Amino acid sequence: MNAIEAPITLPSEQTGPGAWYGPAMAADPSWAIPLTPAEIAEVDAAARRLAAAEIDIATVTAADFPLPILAPRLAAIREDLLHGRGFALLRGLPVERWSMRESAAAFFGIGAHIGHARSQNAKGHVLGHVKDMGLSSSDPNVRIYQTAERQTYHTDSCDVVGLLCLKTAKRGGFSTLVSSTTIFNEIRRRRPDLLPLLFGPIATDRRGEVPAGMKPWFEIPVFSWHEGFLTALYQRQYIDSAQRFPEAPRLTPAHVEALNLFDDLANDPALNLHMEFRPGDVQLVHNHTLLHDRTGFEDFAEPERRRHLLRLWLAVPGARPLPAVFAQRYGSVTIGDRGGIIVPGTVRLNAPLEAA
Repeated sequence: MNAIEAPITLPSEQTGPGAWYGPAMAADPSWAIPLTPAEIAEVDAAARRLAAAEIDIATVTAADFPLPILAPRLAAIREDLLHGRGFALLRGLPVERWSMRESAAAFFGIGAHIGHARSQNAKGHVLGHVKDMGLSSSDPNVRIYQTAERQTYHTDSCDVVGLLCLKTAKRGGFSTLVSSTTIFNEIRRRRPDLLPLLFGPIATDRRGEVPAGMKPWFEIPVFSWHEGFLTALYQRQYIDSAQRFPEAPRLTPAHVEALNLFDDLANDPALNLHMEFRPGDVQLVHNHTLLHDRTGFEDFAEPERRRHLLRLWLAVPGARPLPAVFAQRYGSVTIGDRGGIIVPGTVRLNAPLEAA
């Protein structure tokens, strides 16, 4: 009997602050948190000090980046990420007057108060650059954040993903979020017959970044129920592109129907929330309960004006337990020390100051 045919006891409908609907979030934007002048000043001072010393940003810890005023608020935000609505938007960092090194130091330092940075690609980058590199996702070794294409709703391979907006696009490139908990609830109400398919293993393409001893895809369910927690992992394009491998488990018509319903719900404006980034915004998102998306964009012709975000993947102390199957992607399920991408040839973790 395969995993899809095995009896699955579905969790009951989920309640709590993580089961939100976009219009309600838009009507009460308390998730948008303006930083105070005192908080900005201490971030600025810490970032300038580290940048002047040319410290290796990849090694920066919370102790290296003291924030006596902001740290308690970041601790409360971390709790809300893990146990509340699952996202926050900090506003007001003065990136327009910072060098790239200062912006990177500030972002990495703030992130160190949330969790531990993880490698985002085969190059060991713990500081990512989300920027159009002139590439296309039609190349199976390209990840969509390197293009100007719409990303579609997905999760990243970490507990919390952070983005710092440096520059916005000429047109488009908006951020959208949706609660995977709400998607589960809606599928459970509308088509509970499809849910067992989403609790069974589904192949997802690694896009050429294959850890030692692993297949070029991983097989993790879209939904997992473990120790009382409902966790989602999803990237539809990479699920579809995993079918290029003849040995990968096949998607049946019923799988496609279930995945299409998942996508339809994620794209429903009755569920999702759109937000427009401003330079100096820091968005923090809990991957286990939310999916995020980015609309396609048209960029400026001048290189210095083009859309540019910095990204962190964070392993967060105090995060939820994950089932053992997540080790296929996360390397480990040890809380506070999991997630990210390490492959043969990853020499060391590093924080590049330019997109590469």
